[in-house]
Order: sequence, then structure tokens, then C-alpha cells
Amino acid sequence: MNIRDLKYLVAVAEHQHFGRAAEACFVSQPTLSTQLKKLEQTLGVTLIERTNRRVMLSPEGEQIVAQAQRILVEVNSLTAMSEQLRDPLGGEVRMGMIPTIAPYLLPKILAPLSAEFPNLNIQLTEGQTGQITRMLKHGDLDAVLLALPLQEENIKEYELYTEPFLFAVAADHPKARLKSVSTDDLQDEEVLLLEDGHCLRDQALAVCQSHRGIESTSYSATSLETLRQLVAANRGITLMPELAIPAKLDHDAGVRYLPFIGDVPSRTLGLCWRSSSTRSSLLADLAQSLRQLLN
Repeated sequence: MNIRDLKYLVAVAEHQHFGRAAEACFVSQPTLSTQLKKLEQTLGVTLIERTNRRVMLSPEGEQIVAQAQRILVEVNSLTAMSEQLRDPLGGEVRMGMIPTIAPYLLPKILAPLSAEFPNLNIQLTEGQTGQITRMLKHGDLDAVLLALPLQEENIKEYELYTEPFLFAVAADHPKARLKSVSTDDLQDEEVLLLEDGHCLRDQALAVCQSHRGIESTSYSATSLETLRQLVAANRGITLMPELAIPAKLDHDAGVRYLPFIGDVPSRTLGLCWRSSSTRSSLLADLAQSLRQLLN
């Protein structure tokens, strides 16, 4: 038995699918399956019920997974503690970010953080809120940067930045000539949204519904860039977070970004980490630096 096999088991429990678990662990499916069979032989119990349609944990497997999760958290804490002892402001920090933040925020923060924390190696993982939150709680990530509130037990939330949304329309849309809009302008507009799983979808949908916008049922996007292209093709309008707006607006791109006045829709971005983390002091320093960079 080794730590790697426990990670494989926990991944299967989370994904309930051998292929997705193997992908998450960066191994082939046969390798993962073989190692789990060896783990079952070592423990002398059947951990996984295998059928043609789905993967389920046995009752014994559920108990073993719960213990494995605790072990992995402690192993990660031990690694973090050793790094903290070697260099309080150095070592490795594993950070998760949601896809609607990562590609727009990273160019703004990586170089300044490298200059301020020269001995710190930030390892980045991009994933939806549910995925990176699970990884944080299980100790596979040290911190996550996402939209608040997260409201998870034993998780510290540090607000970084309140980001306004802009009203994105096609260049030939009737409202493209306006200099600004209010949330009332959402009424009867077909609003393009991200697919399920993105927290930005839920935020935009709440704004849309409260102001009688109409959720588009014809299209859902996997990224903000896909949303941008759909807007340019005049398939609907959308709410675009400020960080995703090009620094130099290209008027040939076919999209206009109009600021809201009055009740401005927004989201709050924050850095979160486990309250029990041995690197809490470093993460607090990192959060303060991020806040200064974003404000």
C-alpha cells in the first residue's frame, strides 16, 4: 500500500468513473485499475463494485475512502509543514483558479508575485468551483482563487476584488449605440450563459432572472471566449466580467461593452485556504499582495 494508491481510490470515489479518475490522476485507466485491484488484495476487502454501467463503492470501500481522505490531508499537511520550516516565504504553493478568472488574471499577477516572493513556486490548477473546492478540502490544493462566498466549514475567505460586469452586445445590436445601460435593459433580452458548473453562470442567471432577461436555451458556452463569439454573431447578449474585457477595445471584433449605471452587477473574487493550513501566514501575505495588485 502507498500514498499513490490511496489517491487513485479517492479519485474513483469522487468521479465514480475509472476513465475520469485516471485522467484526474494523470495515469492510464489500466494502470489505475490494476493498482486498485492490488490495493484490494493488500487490504483483503472489495472496495469497488464494478458493473458495466457505473462504478460504486462497497460499504467497506466507503469506510476506507473516508480514512484515505484523512490520511492524504495529513500527508499534504506534513509536506507543507516541512516547506514552511525550510523557508516561510518559499517552497511550493498549489493554487486552484476557476476558468473565468485564470486566463485574464494570471498575466496581471504572475510577474509581480515572482518579484515579491522569489523563492515561492506557485503551481496552478484550473477547474470549476466544485472541483477545486474538493481538492482544497482534501489537501490537494493549498489555496483557491474564485468567486465568493464559498461558505465552506473550516475554510478561510479573504476578499480581493469586487469585479463589475459589463453589458456585452453585438456591434449591430440596437443598444450598441448607447454609452451605458441599466439592469432594466436586460428585460426581454436573450442572455447567453456558460454551461452548468460555472459559478459565473449562476451569478449571471440570478441577475438575468431578477430583471426579466430571458435565458438562452439555444446556446451554452464552455468559456467566456465562446460567449464572446456568440455575442459577436448576434446570438444574444451576455454579462462579461471586467477582467475579460480587452485592454484595447477592437471595434472590428464585433462586440461592444457597455458599463452599467445605478445598480451595477458584480462578483467578489477572493482567495480561500483551510483554516488549519500550516502555511496560513504565507497565504495571508499572498492574499494581501493580490489585493494590492487588483485594486
